[in-house]
Amino acid sequence: MPFAYYDRLSPARKRIYRASDAIERLDLPAGFSAGADVDAISGALQADDRAGCERACQRLTDALAAGYRVPPIRVRVLAKRPSSDYGELHGLYEPEEGRVPARITVWMRTAQRQQVVAFRSFLRTLVHEIGHHLDYEMYKLEETFHTDGFYKRESTLANALIALMAVPPPPARGARAS
Repeated sequence: MPFAYYDRLSPARKRIYRASDAIERLDLPAGFSAGADVDAISGALQADDRAGCERACQRLTDALAAGYRVPPIRVRVLAKRPSSDYGELHGLYEPEEGRVPARITVWMRTAQRQQVVAFRSFLRTLVHEIGHHLDYEMYKLEETFHTDGFYKRESTLANALIALMAVPPPPARGARAS
């Protein structure tokens, strides 16, 4: 079932939306083994180490881009999330523009309480922004929409990355055991 904004899309954009929605899985690239980078992201968040977190995110993103055979993405990890009347911004994807490579920005602290973001939430945000890049570069979609398929791809990839960890974190509160 499409999200409410689907009805406001042009016929061409509805086709793109449906194409995105039809792709429901995003498995790890063959032979992918970057569990140490996922562990490093978790450790850097626990240590409140922004620079270390950025380096680990860049290594993970580089490995995923290489594995999926898509152009590289620059990653920035900034300290405090920006906020306004619309709420807090968790992540931002900026597509490639000319000679400037695509860029992902994620924030490691909440705007209001300035607390370090929980690992699972942070990783999901990073994977979410990588998903936008893959929509353009791997799936060759002309736009990237938040569809049910998009969120299912985000979930399968994030869960696969967590499964690579030496010691995966406990399931999130309220999560069902599978």
